[in-house]
Amino acid sequence: MAPTVVSTRCCIAGGGPAGLMLGLLLARTGVDIVVLEKHANFLRDFRGDTIHPSTLEVMHELGVLDNLLKLPHQKVARLNAQFGDASLLIADFSRLPTRCKFIAMMPQWDFLNFLVAQGARYPSFKLYMSAEVNGLIEDGDRIIGVHAATKEGPLEVRADLVVGGDGRNSTVRDKAGLKVDELGAPMDVLWFRLSRRASDPEDTMGRFDVGRIFVMINRADYWQCAYVIPKGAAEQVRKGGLEAFREGVAKVAPFAHDRVHEIATWDHAKLLAVRVDRLPCWYRSGLLCIGDAAHAMSPVGGVGINLAIQDAVATANILASPLRERRLTSDHLRQVQRRREWPTRMTQRLQVFMQNGIIAPVLGSTGRFAAPLPIRLMQQFPILRRIPARIIGMGFRPEHVRTSAL
Repeated sequence: MAPTVVSTRCCIAGGGPAGLMLGLLLARTGVDIVVLEKHANFLRDFRGDTIHPSTLEVMHELGVLDNLLKLPHQKVARLNAQFGDASLLIADFSRLPTRCKFIAMMPQWDFLNFLVAQGARYPSFKLYMSAEVNGLIEDGDRIIGVHAATKEGPLEVRADLVVGGDGRNSTVRDKAGLKVDELGAPMDVLWFRLSRRASDPEDTMGRFDVGRIFVMINRADYWQCAYVIPKGAAEQVRKGGLEAFREGVAKVAPFAHDRVHEIATWDHAKLLAVRVDRLPCWYRSGLLCIGDAAHAMSPVGGVGINLAIQDAVATANILASPLRERRLTSDHLRQVQRRREWPTRMTQRLQVFMQNGIIAPVLGSTGRFAAPLPIRLMQQFPILRRIPARIIGMGFRPEHVRTSAL
């Protein structure tokens, strides 16, 4: 079948937070964009559901914050961690210089559908669902478009710029031959749900026990749970049996011991293989990678969406005018990487430190242990809690929507 051919200024592969935010921002400046999303909808569980204060600030700058917060969500104003029997406060967002001093816990599909609705207000915004990018179109050394498969048949999108926003398993990145540097991660995560009751604790929390780490995210009527295991240990955990796994969950979260049977089969515990990596070079002529396609983040701090949104804002700020005026060069793409590389490196450096300095020792522990010294100091000197609150809530370099681009 002959492909359908579409021409646009910017083709974005991937309808995740980075891709849809970039599409919205470019469309509002008058740049024609096409977003290609391989799935038929956004309804996939156990994705990052954290919308951080800096992202909420971006939504305010776009004039849509109030409407966003009308969607069901939970507000997380503090982060707690329990080390053994001690419950310790890690981060308090109340003093952040932002309008929203909390993390909004919102299903990612609701957030993505909201971005689509905002983008649809602009005639230059076009979204194709069930459109999977499977190849790049090249003219010499320059990328000039993509091949995609759709339900209606093959699709060919020609564009001045192709953006890879298709996640940590990016097809765009692979097809472009961009090298990936692996930074390593000592753990994987099993995600599942447990029902939540009115008598349960209110706060989202992390629990550190001998050989176990467990995170419970308050989602109103249920807990979204992350059971952290050593890297590559999933098969060993499964061989130990489902009952032993349930017992481990009950031990680290005693108040939920009477509902661990809700993990009825291993299908209810989805494996997230944790990766921390980044591209030394985020671009080629005519192509740019952002978000997880450029730098896969650890779940530590839940900042992956935050970084992806900030990438999108910086990309739109730098590239909107060159795209609109058809004067885009590789130097503009280089500017995007220069702008976002330092906060990416700093965030990943901190995540690797947490993984190696706290998570790995706890997973390998066999006896009693104390909370790490920095966390103990935060209890003695509350002002220190502003540091993790700032890093988690805002990041090392918050980005702001450039109204002059309109």
